[in-house]
Amino acid sequence: MTAPRALVVLDAPSNLGLRPPAPGTVPGCYKLAGALREQRIVQRLGALEGGVVVPPRYDRGEWQEGDGVFNAAALAAYTRTLADRVEGHVRAGEFPVVLGGDCSIQLGASLALRRIGRYGLAAVDASHDFRHPGNSDRIGAAGGEEVALATGRGQDDLTDLEGLKPYLRDEDVRFFGIRDAFEDDRAELAALKIPTVTVADIREWGADALARATAEAFGTPDLDGFWVHLDADVLDPSVMPAVDSPDPAGLLPGELVALLRPLVHSPHCAGFNVTIYDPDLDPDGTAGALLADIVVEAFGRS
Repeated sequence: MTAPRALVVLDAPSNLGLRPPAPGTVPGCYKLAGALREQRIVQRLGALEGGVVVPPRYDRGEWQEGDGVFNAAALAAYTRTLADRVEGHVRAGEFPVVLGGDCSIQLGASLALRRIGRYGLAAVDASHDFRHPGNSDRIGAAGGEEVALATGRGQDDLTDLEGLKPYLRDEDVRFFGIRDAFEDDRAELAALKIPTVTVADIREWGADALARATAEAFGTPDLDGFWVHLDADVLDPSVMPAVDSPDPAGLLPGELVALLRPLVHSPHCAGFNVTIYDPDLDPDGTAGALLADIVVEAFGRS
């Protein structure tokens, strides 16, 4: 029997991909990693220490609507640096657990795995993060556009780093936990043959069964594996209000654990990241404690 891979916790505290919550402020999700570390997530996972990939300063400068993605140069540089670290752990046979940050950190994982081979993505998220110039005139926040960017949609300074466009193929992406309200967005994904599983679908078909089938499908010889991306806003706001866009009718903690567990335990899974939780919106720390519990339970640790 193959020995389990060592988990390595790596901090990616970037908020470069989100709009400011208010004038003169910056998004607080850069504190996510520190908050989960306060919950002793490294020790509870029995993980190795991977350190931190320090992001550039958040500074949109003179950016205006219509200028494309803001912080683009900083995002490109950070994506390469984070990719270097993720790639090193994957090539060493380790399992990176990346603590964000906003969803744009997913570009670092996608670029890293593209350097290695062909990988899929299981995105567990309330929204599809598929905004691009072909479907929106409000491009700017990479944290709502990272899957579109990773599949080659958008400006070349982010979509074609190292000449590796696209980092992900459309057919290798799966979405879980999309809110039923995003019906128009789901139509575009369906036309591209990108499977999208809503919260209602998860409850009808069963989180565990869906995740097991997905992990098995990612085991095709055409793929070298897959990555799991978790956005905390997939949870219902009644239990996870500390996100920038708390959409109603989300998953409950037990449902999310049941969905994540078969994915992260699959031998085909290359790594995992968690994003968007904002400690600034969680003054008593209860949402952060819950998020840490969910991650630890999904990995089967105590």
